[in-house]
Amino acid sequence: QVQLVESGGGLVQAGGSLSVSCAASGRTFRWYAMGWFRQAPEKEREFVAAVNWSGGTTYYADSVKGRFTISRDNAKNTVYLQMNSLKPEDTAVYYCAARSRGGMGLSLNAFDYWGQGTQVTVSS
Repeated sequence: QVQLVESGGGLVQAGGSLSVSCAASGRTFRWYAMGWFRQAPEKEREFVAAVNWSGGTTYYADSVKGRFTISRDNAKNTVYLQMNSLKPEDTAVYYCAARSRGGMGLSLNAFDYWGQGTQVTVSS
């Protein structure tokens, strides 16, 4: 069982930067692929970024490529999402997710554990 707790959300102006973190419990964190998803009001949850178990391979949605960076620190059981050049359309609840099955997937069903989310609001 893995518990995920996000932190670092908040309010930022368009063009600004924000970093969110996800702290994971459990000794097996280092073997899990990790991802970030987001859900805006009245919209479906969507993929944002993912990283493999070692941090050596990353994946991004086209909408955030070049602006967001996902990283992880296995010694701290933490995954990060650095968000730069934020836009009002990035406003959403951001969720951290863990995949325990090995390999990599980018869909919601590919991840087994979810955090409760952290709100990110970008004002225009």
